[in-house]
Parts: sequence; C-alpha cells; structure tokens
Amino acid sequence: MSVLALGSPIICIVTRGRGAPGSDERRRLTDRLAAAVRGGANMIQVRERQLDDRLLMQFVQDVAATVRPEGAHVIVNDRIDVALAAKADGVHLKSDSPAAADVRRLVPPGFIIGRSVHSPEEAAAVEAAGGCDYLLFGTVFPSPSKPGDHPVAGLDALRRVCAAASLPVVAIGGMTPGRAGEVRAAGAAGVAAISFFTDARDAGAAAAALHAALTLPRGHV
Repeated sequence: MSVLALGSPIICIVTRGRGAPGSDERRRLTDRLAAAVRGGANMIQVRERQLDDRLLMQFVQDVAATVRPEGAHVIVNDRIDVALAAKADGVHLKSDSPAAADVRRLVPPGFIIGRSVHSPEEAAAVEAAGGCDYLLFGTVFPSPSKPGDHPVAGLDALRRVCAAASLPVVAIGGMTPGRAGEVRAAGAAGVAAISFFTDARDAGAAAAALHAALTLPRGHV
C-alpha cells in the first residue's frame, strides 16, 4: 500500500478511550474522532491495553462505524486477532511483535501493517524484511503522554530514520502544528498524536492545523 493510499500527509490519532459502549462518554469520544477526521486526520490507531478482548472489539467497531464514512483508516495496536475479527483496516505492530512479513500471510489484501522502530538500523531492517506499509518513530519531542524522564529522540534521529528507509515514517511524541513543519522537513510522511487531540478544545480545528503545517508549499517560511 502506498503513502497516497494511506493518506498524504498521514495524520494519526492514537486513542485514549473512555466510556462504556453506548454511553454518552463513548459517544462524545467518537464524535471528536469524526470531527478530527473531517479536519484532516486520516488514521485512527486504537491502543486500549486496559480493555478485554470483547470490549476492545466493540471499541474498534464503534470507532470504525464513526470514522470510516469520513474516509479514515482504523488500525488496531498489536492485536492482530482483534483487528481481523473486528474487520479493522490494519494493525500496528510493536517492535517485539511478530514480523510484518509473517503477519502479511495471515491478512487480506490491502490490510495496512505498520511497525514501531527506534533507530535507523531497525528501520532499514524492517523495510528489508518486507510486509510493512509504514514505520512509526518516536518519542521525537517531550510528550505529556510520557513520564518526564522518558527518552526523547529528537529531530536528528528522526532525520536519520527517514533517510534509512523508503517506507513512510510517521513521527510521534509531543506533536504540535509548530513542530509538524520541522517533522516534515526532516522527511516524515506525517505525525501521530495522543495528548494533542485529547487535550484540544476543538478536535477538528486541531487536525486542520496539523494538516496545514504538514502541507505548506516547499520554500514556505
């Protein structure tokens, strides 16, 4: 799958789900996700480690029913079984998950497979092994979603990862519209964010601001 099929630029919301199925809290969350997609987000990564299998599948289905009509892809973090059972669009693999090439043999055509990487060497190795559609790299900037002593990779490391692989690289960690331009200049195909969206008063405007920062004409200052 090409970066154009994923969306260009890639703007991924990593969920921080709250509320039981059918609750007002769940409805407010899915409404915010839909607004963000209308603003320019095109991928939702469901990462809800606290949910059991049944609740996780319900959450994926709720999200998909809300954002797919707006044109976004729904990706499940790590849980290949849940992604397939819920008929999600793809799975995001951790660095210690099964190899993407092995997962590719289990999934239908067009299924999106992403993977977290932490160095240029890992990025090159993942690409060489095959099966992946995009790479996720971070934490690029300090993030409210991480403890204060969490390692921060920085833009130079992001630049090296982008240079090491031809796959689209999505940057995560401390993303804001102001930083998105720097990330784009470093070679990233897009950004992923958690707190930026959960803390935003207007999720649609937040996504639109990121989209604008990632699509400025070349040479714009």
